[in-house]
Amino acid sequence: MRVLRAVLPALALAVAAFPAAAQQPIVAITAIIDHPSLDAVREGVRAKLREAGYTEGRDLRVEYQSAQGNPATASQIARQFVGMNPAVIVPIATPSAQAVVAATRDVPVVFSAVTDPVGAQLVRDMAKPGGNVTGVSDFPPVADHLKLIAEILPGAKRIGVPYNPGDANSVSLLKHLKELAAPLGLTVVEATANRTAEVPAAGRSLLGKADAIYTMLDNTVISALESLILVANQNRMPIFSGDVESVNRGTIASIGFDYGDIGRQTGEIVVRVIKGEKPGAIPVALAAKRDLVVNPKAAATQGVTLPQAVLARASRVVGQ
Repeated sequence: MRVLRAVLPALALAVAAFPAAAQQPIVAITAIIDHPSLDAVREGVRAKLREAGYTEGRDLRVEYQSAQGNPATASQIARQFVGMNPAVIVPIATPSAQAVVAATRDVPVVFSAVTDPVGAQLVRDMAKPGGNVTGVSDFPPVADHLKLIAEILPGAKRIGVPYNPGDANSVSLLKHLKELAAPLGLTVVEATANRTAEVPAAGRSLLGKADAIYTMLDNTVISALESLILVANQNRMPIFSGDVESVNRGTIASIGFDYGDIGRQTGEIVVRVIKGEKPGAIPVALAAKRDLVVNPKAAATQGVTLPQAVLARASRVVGQ
């Protein structure tokens, strides 16, 4: 009896604690693949949750899974997350967002780092998304990228673009790039890579056909960026990127967004949804802040000298 009397209070505490744990709202985060830009988005979301007063494990539960570049895995993760009945699902990048939106019309969805939410058929209208979906778009300043390449390489006429043709985000960006390049007298030379293992070969296929390589916001290419930069360095081929994080890794320059900031923007919307706002009533946000980031060391390795005017207006100089 003494043992029973000792056990009963502990059991009562455990039973009392179980409903509290079970009732913690779940924020389910998934990304199509792990790489620095998308990782920064995830950490930005979590940082904003902390700033809003939420402590993981006490006020809410955060689940994270990566699809490791596999769309079929992204669909499996989406279905698994929907089955958890979370407070909100946060898919990062277009393929994961498409998988999640296809899996539910009820669970709130706040996507992040999706370049063309309308083109990807995630929402019908950026200002009035409707339904259970909203998020943050990272549509890049492609026109500014082309002007920057022309300023640094005034003789460049052919821009080589490795990309995954199975990524709706990349297909949309490529179309936009071609529309902007033609009036500037630039020709876009395509090189496809369906998997990360194919990225180095895509880069090598551009040697002799392009004056510079431009990586867009293609998750397959960005995930294998070091192998592409190695090809560029060995062949003194200038390589530019659509995201500023890649400049730290060895591209020459970019104008773009801090993906940690995009994550925090996304986190602000997540907090609003947790507090009861309907995602469909929240306009899709555009990434706001733009920085010019340059890497003189990478430029020198690839046979390029950065103009003083570019260095003077750079927000950050890396790789020194």
